[in-house]
Formats: sequence, C-alpha cells, structure tokens
Amino acid sequence: MAEPSIQVVADGAAVAAAAAERIIQLSDAAITSRKIFSIALSGGNTPRALFELLSSPPYTRRTNWKAWEIYFSDERCVGPDDEQSNFRMARQTLLDRVPVDPQKIHRMVGEIDPQQAAKQYGQLLKEKFGDGGMDVILLGMGDDGHTASLFPGSAALNETQHRCVANFVPKLNTWRITMTAPFINRAAEVMVLVEGAAKAARVAEVLHGPRDPQRLPIQLIEPNPGRMLWIMDTAAAGMDKLD
Repeated sequence: MAEPSIQVVADGAAVAAAAAERIIQLSDAAITSRKIFSIALSGGNTPRALFELLSSPPYTRRTNWKAWEIYFSDERCVGPDDEQSNFRMARQTLLDRVPVDPQKIHRMVGEIDPQQAAKQYGQLLKEKFGDGGMDVILLGMGDDGHTASLFPGSAALNETQHRCVANFVPKLNTWRITMTAPFINRAAEVMVLVEGAAKAARVAEVLHGPRDPQRLPIQLIEPNPGRMLWIMDTAAAGMDKLD
C-alpha cells in the first residue's frame, strides 16, 4: 500500500488554494476520460474556504460543472436548512453559486430515521459505483482523530460490508450518517485538509505514531490502489516555517 502524500503550505488560505487546484486538475482528467467527475464533499470550517474559492472567479470558469456528480462523506441528523447541516454549508458556499446540475447533487437525508437514511445512501452508492469508488473524497480530521463521522470507539469503525451507515457517537450523544472506511478506501484519491496548531500533535501521532484506529479513526483511511493526499498548513504540520 502506497504511503500518503503530504503537501505543506503556508496557511489556511494556501490549503484551500492547493486543494482547489488539485480538484480542478482531477476533474479535468476525469471529464476528459469519462465525461463525469464524482466527488464527496465534507463539512467543517476548512472545506468552507475551499468551497468559497471554487465558487469564485477564476475557478468558476475553469471546469465543466455540469459534469460534476456530488455526494457527501457524512451528515448530521438534521434537515437541509439547519445550521448544522453539511449540505446547507456546501449549498451556500458552492452549490448555489456554480452551474451544477441539481439532479447530480446527492445529499444524505438527515431529517429521517438515520438507519433508513444510511440504507438509502448506501443503495445509491451501490447503484452508482458498484464495487468501484469515487474520483475524489474530501475529508478533514478532528482534534480527536475522527474523520467523516467515524469517531473514536464508535461502531462504524468495525464496519466491513456497508458503504454507508448510521453511527451513534457517544461523546456527542447523537447519531450521524457516514460513509464507511471500506467505501472511502475505494476512491481514486482521498484528500485530507487540516489546518491549525491545535491539530499538530494529532497529525504527528496519526502519521508517525503506532496504529490504533479505534482511538484514531483516520488511520483506517488507506485507499488502495488509490492515492491519499494530506494538504496542511505549517501550523498543523508542526513547522514554524517552510523549509
């Protein structure tokens, strides 16, 4: 299994810019070869800056948005207009601002029973991808080492069959809907965006420490034969300045 690629840039704005450039590059290649580009978006503050950049000139003119097929790596169990909704954030910062085909935007239905929502989304992923995977899955990493809604000690970490599951998160006392590690690992590229000094120790532990995915769930993400790219700022990398 290939080692992850690590790209360290100056700051949060540079993280967004590097990610945007890579996504446009991958979308162009996919559209040229297959006429479609599939990507799973994530929630959180770091992707917000990325989405705002992608929806601003000159990026809006650099890709065929009609060829994008958009999914979500996870969702909170709320409606699409709730402030906590990952879909709402993506819609406000990106989807409503670019000419994406609405029929190619596939949100997780957070307002219904989470088990049913996960089943529906898993069936969608099976229909769309079969035993294959997406072009790109965007992820972040929490201070506790979680990614998507794969939290430390939660049941979804042991999932081996399903593409999407409902996952109860004890520390938050709430349910989430999330893609599973086995499905994420089918992607051609998994892109992890991390910024801030608060995450430096965890980044070092995840990348260089012992393997303990029950405590550090992001260690489950090992795309094969795909590529894993970490894009982080110098603070998250534990560096005072670029070499």
